Amino acid sequence: MFKKFLIVFLISMVPIVELRGAIPVGLSTAFGDPLPVIPLYILCIIGNLLPVPLIFFFARKVLIWGADKKFIGKFFTFCLEKGEKGGQKLLNKAEKNNKKSKNSTATREIFVYLALFLFVGIPIPGTGAWTGTLAASFLDLDFKKSCIAIMAGVVLAGIIMGLASFGIFSAAGAIAK
Repeated sequence: MFKKFLIVFLISMVPIVELRGAIPVGLSTAFGDPLPVIPLYILCIIGNLLPVPLIFFFARKVLIWGADKKFIGKFFTFCLEKGEKGGQKLLNKAEKNNKKSKNSTATREIFVYLALFLFVGIPIPGTGAWTGTLAASFLDLDFKKSCIAIMAGVVLAGIIMGLASFGIFSAAGAIAK
């Protein structure tokens, strides 16, 4: 059982896969019996959030440094572009909502962190804690507020993935027919 907890923890730290891939693995019979739900969620959330400070403070610098290097340049450039696109998406969503409500700069800031929360929390390809943190770093957002939005987003993604893994969405769809 320890081996499966370790595997799930490490999977939750991997970019792109993150908690979204770790929860289904933990609940499956792959690598042994399914893990207990609550410890699985806690472990996946911790594993997914562990790299956030490193990404926020160092990733952009490392990516910029490596973008022109021979072997790693293409990958680093891809990551830089992904972070910039993610940041632009967040700003566009926040601006769109702020224009609708015609509110102050403080309200705009709330919309930026709400957009960050949703960006991280809705488990679709290309979003997640890694991309959201990189986007927050690119936008020079406040570290503490970004961490709160990212943590809440990771919790939301975990809930959605857990429900999907248990087939709740499939059952609701079958009932609605």
